[in-house]
Amino acid sequence: MATAATQVPAVIPITTPSVATADPAAPAATPAIRSFISRLSETLRRSTSDLKPWQEMVDRSALTRPSSLSEATSRLRKNLSYFRVNYTAVVALSLALSLVTHPVSLFLLLSLLAAWSFLYLFRPADPPLSLFGRTFSDRETLGGLVLVSIIVIFMTSVGSLIISAITVGALLVCIHGALRVPEDLFLDEPDQQGGAAAGLLSFLGGAASSVASAAPVVASRV
Repeated sequence: MATAATQVPAVIPITTPSVATADPAAPAATPAIRSFISRLSETLRRSTSDLKPWQEMVDRSALTRPSSLSEATSRLRKNLSYFRVNYTAVVALSLALSLVTHPVSLFLLLSLLAAWSFLYLFRPADPPLSLFGRTFSDRETLGGLVLVSIIVIFMTSVGSLIISAITVGALLVCIHGALRVPEDLFLDEPDQQGGAAAGLLSFLGGAASSVASAAPVVASRV
């Protein structure tokens, strides 16, 4: 006598998708990074609007030898005010070429900048930094980064390379500023009297304010 086998329906396993809980402290540095990039881009865009044509800067017909030291100083002062963005680009190019031709120094400098960015500037305050099984406070992290920066800059070739590159760029700027006749330049009266220092400081001050406003966490942690 055949017994009818009862078929039990197979149970289909149902997997409940796990909802990933985002760490609330993880995206805390994102607004600071976005603010830094936004302000830096705005500063560069505003500065490049004052960039003078390079053809005007290297016009050979306007390059003459000054008759006296006072005339050279006057030319340099006016040209620094007028070509301040171009001169800043020349110094930056000199620094970039020096770093590119010395890859070890470039690697050390980029590593130092990355350490400051990811370990302090754009890292959330909570939780504290944990490395090699030890937790470091913000003051300990800042002190370690300052110590490493001093070692990298002053005890390796990075510091001397940066100083020499800036010196070469500044020397080129001074030579061009003393030789370029500024009579054909459209200079405003405040620029002539204010001099180049105000122009360069205003340009560099804009970039510095961008960095300071993009990373306010530095002051709050100290």
